[in-house]
Amino acid sequence: MASSSFCPKHALTLFSSTNHRRNKVISPEFSLRFEASGSFGSSRCVASIVSINNNSNNVKHRLMASGSSAAAPVMDQSPTQTTSSPAVPTIVEVDLGNRSYPIYIGSGLLDQPQLLQRHVHGKQVLVVTNTTVAPLYLDKTIQALTDGNPNVKVESVILPDGEQFKDMDTLMKVFDKAIESRLDRRCTFVALGGGVIGDMCGYAAAAYLRGVNFIQIPTTVMAQVDSSVGGKTGINHRLGKNLIGAFYQPQCVLIDTDTLNTLPDRELASGLAEVIKYGLIRDAEFFEWQEKNMQALLARDPSAFTYAIKRSCENKAEVVSLDEKESGLRATLNLGHTFGHAIETGVGYGEWFHGEAVAAGMVMAVDMSYRLGWIDDSLVKRVHKILLQANLPTAPPETMTVDMFKSVMAVDKKVADGLLRLILLKGPLGNCVFTSDYDKKALDDTLHAFCKS
Repeated sequence: MASSSFCPKHALTLFSSTNHRRNKVISPEFSLRFEASGSFGSSRCVASIVSINNNSNNVKHRLMASGSSAAAPVMDQSPTQTTSSPAVPTIVEVDLGNRSYPIYIGSGLLDQPQLLQRHVHGKQVLVVTNTTVAPLYLDKTIQALTDGNPNVKVESVILPDGEQFKDMDTLMKVFDKAIESRLDRRCTFVALGGGVIGDMCGYAAAAYLRGVNFIQIPTTVMAQVDSSVGGKTGINHRLGKNLIGAFYQPQCVLIDTDTLNTLPDRELASGLAEVIKYGLIRDAEFFEWQEKNMQALLARDPSAFTYAIKRSCENKAEVVSLDEKESGLRATLNLGHTFGHAIETGVGYGEWFHGEAVAAGMVMAVDMSYRLGWIDDSLVKRVHKILLQANLPTAPPETMTVDMFKSVMAVDKKVADGLLRLILLKGPLGNCVFTSDYDKKALDDTLHAFCKS
């Protein structure tokens, strides 16, 4: 039976409360269906999300030629372009009561010192970045933190670049620098980089002196649309990805879209996997927009990317505000991740980018959903098509075996009481379930379909 612990009564209360958020930039319409199974206190329930519609490759960043936006325009349902300065940020708020925080999205935001400085409460800052991002944006970030603010002292620690360095040994370098610099409890850690840096810096901030403030400045698509938002922090273990960590929210997230101009094509495509995910699990209209605008995203069209980031952040902020600690609803954001994490662990961290593994994992989740009779063949084809358009893989590497998948998935964070819970599609586009109540033969059939042994 399903083991989700998300209660319908609680869910409806939470959904209703979000209609009164301050600085709210979206007006969602919700449609929910709940199926009896699983448990929450004395009630038995599992949330089935029907629709939530919101109108080591260590590859170096390289500068892209400007003006490469000759792509299809953003379709009609995207926000109408205004005459406002591009430096004026769009703000999406993550509503968590007294721990709420803004996500700033826009061009040239690192050139606006007041955005960062308003979230630095002490006089000491530690910028955590890596060998790839530091030469590009470290000086600009330090300038933004200190401009007109001479009392702030900024230290920095530059970590090696790559998923394979998201471990305890590398994390200790952050603690070493903080302790050597005698940073106190009023200090602020700043994560400058992609998802690995954001996760590690956030976890370091959660643990240092039992918790100090931190700020996210994501510089990759993956981090901007997903990992920098919501407070998931942590490191990998050799037996599984992200098994060591904490939920710890930042003071703000500052997304300067100009940083994408230096992102390699492969990393840009990797981040699009998370964008596609939002459309599949909860935002059919956004998925349809992506189908019409994927080439604009690959061509780095500024208006298309700003819209994609904004819509993704709106979706994630909505979910996080309802289920911060992933008791049920938030787990649906992990479509394809259980299979994908197994791929990353199986082939070795850094061999495949996270988004590449998630893309292959989504195909496997979609395949299993179809085998269960929960979706029709047309959706399977649409998922394959859009992933191919985004230059993402649609199958795991040939070295992955059924036993490798099963071994890693057995220690997945979503296992409860010995049962593996999966996020699967069910019903029309934009619908999903988080459940362990599925025919185990369908999982075996999917694994054997994608593995040679």
